[in-house]
Amino acid sequence: MNYWLMKSEPDVYSYDTLVKDGKGMWDGVRNYTARNNLKTMKVGDLVLFYHSNIGKEVVGIATIIKEHYPDPTAESGDWVVVDVAPFQKLNKPVSLQTIKSDPMLTNMLIIKQGRLSVMPVKKEEFDRIVELGS
Repeated sequence: MNYWLMKSEPDVYSYDTLVKDGKGMWDGVRNYTARNNLKTMKVGDLVLFYHSNIGKEVVGIATIIKEHYPDPTAESGDWVVVDVAPFQKLNKPVSLQTIKSDPMLTNMLIIKQGRLSVMPVKKEEFDRIVELGS
């Protein structure tokens, strides 16, 4: 199993919307590194759902339920989507500030490559964020 962090602006698509919908298509990714990360995801992988811009915090966990396929919103290019489903909402959000100040999380890509919208997370980092959110 692999672990990921995916960013979404909560006023565009929030974790609560994902819960309400029951599943969602993660579309609109237009960065090659993020696209390659989507192509690597497997069914059952777990995803930290991060609210970007507003909040800047991990709010829940999702799971990959369908591996990559062509992005129907792309006008051209080799862009892909995956389907996700809610797995668990965190009891309390884990802010970017908390992540930056935690010694166990200082090497996370969200700190080193903050503009990347889809990124791998080490199991230890994933577990630590879940612990901080419980």
